[in-house]
Amino acid sequence: MGVVVEPGVPPEIAGLLRANAPLLSRVRAGWVPPAELQPSRRRSPSSAVLLAATPVVVALMSVLLVSRYPAAGFVLLGTYVFIVLVKIASMSEVPEHDRPNERAVYEQARWYDGRYLLAEDFDQDARKILLRAQRAIGSVLRSHVNAEGLLDDARNAVMLPAQEWEIARLLAKLSALRLEHRELLARGIAPEVASVIEPLERALSNSEAAVVARVEALERYAGHVAEAERAYHARSQIEELRARLPRYEELLAESGADKLAIPEIERLAEDADVLESTLRRSVRSAHEAFRYLEG
Repeated sequence: MGVVVEPGVPPEIAGLLRANAPLLSRVRAGWVPPAELQPSRRRSPSSAVLLAATPVVVALMSVLLVSRYPAAGFVLLGTYVFIVLVKIASMSEVPEHDRPNERAVYEQARWYDGRYLLAEDFDQDARKILLRAQRAIGSVLRSHVNAEGLLDDARNAVMLPAQEWEIARLLAKLSALRLEHRELLARGIAPEVASVIEPLERALSNSEAAVVARVEALERYAGHVAEAERAYHARSQIEELRARLPRYEELLAESGADKLAIPEIERLAEDADVLESTLRRSVRSAHEAFRYLEG
């Protein structure tokens, strides 16, 4: 289901948060990225050893080169140069803890705390309900009829994400209350408290039913949009076939078969008119469902 972000969060920040759900969970659990080190303080102990050993290695190499064992001097020189090159290469790598993206995600997660929700904010039942809402919203926003402006694409782009956030917010709150309620019941309920438990459970059940009613309204809207989408694609195919009709009619006339086939071909025009009416009717139904969502 991914990260649900409040629509008011800037798009670039919302994208960053959605792309880093595991890191957000770590931040939520208390993880803090290591402090950034200044370049002058990044020298490792091995670098200091290499620096201190350089005069000794040079002196020893000089002695060996003028001795009876000059080959040993060359071996020492080659070994030392190899060690230095390996160290330089390792210093050019970015350490695991020094990735700027982690710092950016951490800072934005803290700044926008409370304006995004993670998978762990929802219990199993709430996740299923939220996924239904997200599927309905996604099918509308990805539809061709929405992209072509046959629906109110501008209002969809604003209202549907707002609906997703409100549904997610309510489900997260409901999940937290249900968890507390289950923990309370697990500790055992005194007889004097039992009479209070039933109204609380009824409140939880009624709240879930109200959220489900919102989701069902979204699904009805998505169903009308899907019907319009089917009519839209069928109409496009019919129009494509109608554009090819002159070539078919020419072939039929030349072959002498036009009297037999023309009635069937002419039915394409009728089908196109029917699909146009279906599309208009489906779009009207979608608009009516949209108005119900606004209410």
